[in-house]
Amino acid sequence: MTTESPPATQCVDVTVSNGVATVTIDRPPANAFDPALIAELLAVLPPLAADPDVRCLVVRGTGRFFVAGADIRVMRALTEDTQRAMRPWIEVQKLLETAPKPVVAALNGHALGGGAELSLACDVRVMTASATIGFPEMGLGLFPGAGGSQRLPRLLGTHRAKLLMIQGARLSAAEALRIGLVDEIVPDDEFDSRTAELAADLAAKPTRTIGLLKRIVEEGRTLSLDEALDLEFAAVLELIRTDDTAEGLQAFLDKRAPSFTGR
Repeated sequence: MTTESPPATQCVDVTVSNGVATVTIDRPPANAFDPALIAELLAVLPPLAADPDVRCLVVRGTGRFFVAGADIRVMRALTEDTQRAMRPWIEVQKLLETAPKPVVAALNGHALGGGAELSLACDVRVMTASATIGFPEMGLGLFPGAGGSQRLPRLLGTHRAKLLMIQGARLSAAEALRIGLVDEIVPDDEFDSRTAELAADLAAKPTRTIGLLKRIVEEGRTLSLDEALDLEFAAVLELIRTDDTAEGLQAFLDKRAPSFTGR
């Protein structure tokens, strides 16, 4: 079963197949984002996140770029109104981060600035070997101000994240993998097939379990340990009422592979 037809867009293409929704950003020449592209993503992502038949989300770009960052033609208008118009980019990231299902950033090309920030909100980052990723904002007299200054330290640690942002570093795929900024590198000619394989594997997992895990990990980070453990137990009580938990336990007893439905 597939989700309902997504809203009509100009720069975002959505395909849904076998439980995997692929959201492709296509805004030549570099897939830079502006308020119109942000609005398109804010329109297409919520129904995909809410649809129980969509069990994995993949976000990717086209051509040589994943997302090159903010459109400088917009950003050069140094006004508060401009900044507020671009600020909803963090809402796009929040939708991915809180989606109750696995989200893959398929870095088909260069992920720079706001594009790198977008990838940080995803659960898995897979990168083609020829791509680069980084935070070059310092060269513009800026810092990563659309989520990067907060998510990157949480991922890599404070010192390393600050250094990368101060240097305006642009990393090769191998460098990004070495420091844990991405999870997997794939040869260019195998990227599409490997991304499809990874998404299919994630879509076959117990989706509600993944959604609950994502939620309690994020919410628990700001709580005391005792409060976080209470949050965890409440999620466990919710989890044992799901079809997938019953299926997983029975499959173990039956000595067979489980067949999860995401419910």
